[in-house]
Amino acid sequence: MAQVPQRFFDALAVRTWCGLSLRALGRAREEIDAINVYPVADGDTGTNLYLTVESAAAAVEAVFAAHEVDAGAGDAEDRDEEDGPSLADAVGAMAHGALIGARGNSGTILAQLLRGMAQVLSARGDSPHTGGSGLRSALRHAAESARNAVARPVEGTVLTVASAAADAADGAGDDCAEVARAAYEGARAALAATPGQLPVLERAGVVDAGGHGLVTVLAALVETCTGRPPETGAVLHARVEHDDADPAVECAAAGDGEDGPAFEVIYLLEAEDAAVARLRQRLDALGDSLVVVGGDGLWNVHVHVDDAGAAVEAGVEAGRPYRIRITHFGHGDVHTTGAERPPRERAQRAVVAVVPGEGLAELYAGAGATTLLARPGEPPASGELVQAVRRAHAREVVLLPNDAELRHTAAAAAEQARAEGVRVALIPTRSAVQGIAALAVHEAGRRFDEDVVAMTSAAGATRHAEVTVAERQSWTTAGICQAGDVLGLIDGDVAVIGPDVSRVAATVLDRMLSAGGELVTLVLGDEAPQDVVDQLEARVREAYLAVDTVVYRGGRQGALLLVGVE
Repeated sequence: MAQVPQRFFDALAVRTWCGLSLRALGRAREEIDAINVYPVADGDTGTNLYLTVESAAAAVEAVFAAHEVDAGAGDAEDRDEEDGPSLADAVGAMAHGALIGARGNSGTILAQLLRGMAQVLSARGDSPHTGGSGLRSALRHAAESARNAVARPVEGTVLTVASAAADAADGAGDDCAEVARAAYEGARAALAATPGQLPVLERAGVVDAGGHGLVTVLAALVETCTGRPPETGAVLHARVEHDDADPAVECAAAGDGEDGPAFEVIYLLEAEDAAVARLRQRLDALGDSLVVVGGDGLWNVHVHVDDAGAAVEAGVEAGRPYRIRITHFGHGDVHTTGAERPPRERAQRAVVAVVPGEGLAELYAGAGATTLLARPGEPPASGELVQAVRRAHAREVVLLPNDAELRHTAAAAAEQARAEGVRVALIPTRSAVQGIAALAVHEAGRRFDEDVVAMTSAAGATRHAEVTVAERQSWTTAGICQAGDVLGLIDGDVAVIGPDVSRVAATVLDRMLSAGGELVTLVLGDEAPQDVVDQLEARVREAYLAVDTVVYRGGRQGALLLVGVE
């Protein structure tokens, strides 16, 4: 379906651009992976770019969904066509989503390109849109900020393509469509020239993979602004023909990975600017391909090193690293720097679960599950779930998303894992307490279907609730809440609004137990007072004599308290 041309670049254009970019990268992913020879010939640039944009698109969709909910709280006659997120809201979400979801060298650089654009477009204040001049300035700042984020910039890479796009946009008019077309054509010409700038590309007979991805994203920008894809269509000449060699064979041998560092280390980092400046210096001395992007206290760190432990330790000294990923080039994900081991045999069955806090991650792991930690407000992408399934290394996998919002993401991950030969059953758990109930009845020794039925039944028989704090004024099923109010949600709907955590939690528990129950599970978050759990346990002992209570520490899980009743 053709897109409606965008006269201006506004929040809706950001949403459209993210969606078109994701679809375009989905189509081009395998081709981009196949030509990936620099900085390491590990064949994942297309996949990494796709996962980065997937995270950005999801963040933008979340902003639009939140505004739709807020709009529903008002009077219909007070709303107009301009209701929705501002341009600053949309580009801010896009940049943040890309930052937390950035994968690999090229994905991290793309995240900084999007952040650079967001910094310019957000500076326009309350303006609902920008014209060609604003888009032109955003592309220029994006190219400059991405180059500054790379410790040792190399020409013939995505950085060169980004600079060429900005240069070409500078000569365009004040119409967004003209700027987008000029940036695309400039980037496309620069991409075609990359083999002449980087010997490793010339030997392989390919253009730069990261640059190919950026041109694909800029083609989506053209379609966003004009309503139709550029006439040149897909990126041409991804491979450069040689008369005397097979490019596919040279591609496999062209990378410098055998002589370079053994590990890729990526993590998100909460740290101050001064600490990050020192971290850059230390990591630059440890390895290469260093890219540090972000700001305002949150950073994405990417580096290739021989000593992965030292790279992580440097992050610990700078601040708080998390979502740490260590990849041994050519050997998949690893967690140690020890000697090579023979490939381990696949397990027959495994459970993979998304968990909201470190405490629950330890609980699930102790029960034998492979876990994926989801920080509040930062849901994992489908690619991260697929990686977790791969990490489980089993023929059969039971997948527990533990969040209603992850249903579609988990379904997409399950389909991809099935395509890779893994038998996957998705149990639509909506809360971590339902996942605990399912995991409690899991028996790897029985038939797969029987195990899945038992786990599904246990999860379905568990009512779930949470106690949290409202971030802003909004309309709920229990009435209008104000920022700072304590909310009690039962089975996903707000049932109680009050000023006191203990009272709201007690009311939630009473309502849940009024329908009966044998076991109460309480998961306490870091920010919840201990006396809340003490009071709830006492209440159960005094008022519900046949009901048992079990308490877990959830860590930084977002909600103050999770409650399950079986």
